[in-house]
Amino acid sequence: MNNNLEIGVKVSKNTIIVNGLLSFVKIFIGIISKSNAMIADGIHSFSDIISTLGVIIGLKLSSKPADESHPYGHEKIESLSSLFLSILLFIVAIGIGFTGIKNIISGNLNVPTSIAILGAIISIITKEWMYFYTMKYAKKIDSPSLKADAWHHRSDSLSSIGALLGILGARMGFPVLDSLVALVISVLIIKVSYNIAKESVSQLIDQAADKNTVLEIENKINSIDGVENIDKLRTRLHANKIYVDVSVSVNSNLTVDEGHSIATKVHNLIEENSNIKHCMVHINPYKA
Repeated sequence: MNNNLEIGVKVSKNTIIVNGLLSFVKIFIGIISKSNAMIADGIHSFSDIISTLGVIIGLKLSSKPADESHPYGHEKIESLSSLFLSILLFIVAIGIGFTGIKNIISGNLNVPTSIAILGAIISIITKEWMYFYTMKYAKKIDSPSLKADAWHHRSDSLSSIGALLGILGARMGFPVLDSLVALVISVLIIKVSYNIAKESVSQLIDQAADKNTVLEIENKINSIDGVENIDKLRTRLHANKIYVDVSVSVNSNLTVDEGHSIATKVHNLIEENSNIKHCMVHINPYKA
């Protein structure tokens, strides 16, 4: 198991354990306190367990080395995993919003007991810790699916904040606040799921790298002695990595060995960027 995979799986396993305990506590407190918001929040936490299992599967499959059937590797499986997580987030958000609307229409506006407040506070603190913990290592290993899972934890934290506001509002004589806050939170989660899905799709359809990355590549190529012109430069996202195809012109009077030496310098300099998985260099003759 490579180091990045080991880190990702360890983080995911830790969050599964914490989520399992947290979802049990929230559902239990929701039942004894008669808080629909807390029960729904507990179910939301349980959905995180399913999403994190998806992250582990994605990390393990995407780390498989290239083979005859997949010569470019398996990294895109992780992008598919994060796309799946974004869809799961969207479904959770719709469920939260639907429950809020149904409670308002039906008048099912219970006033929870005070223990529900404690449950919501515990959830907020725990889920915020899980967000920062997961995001820290997601950035360290540059994992899109782990980042998506971190945002899933953040969405659960927002859900718990809404549950807390709703519980407090209900106990202060405004039970409808519980469901209204749930609607607002569902919109926020939908926005997060859209952003994750957008990034995942970009990685799956070979979208070009961002302008700053392309400019950095161009500057590196132009800094190499012997490169007369950049004829063509193409980049494409491959999960969280980048493939580069570049054609450069060199003096037509150079020997094959000299031209090859320049191509090697271009290749090696570009691949110094750890985000670039492979660079293909083509040499053209340049005539002034």
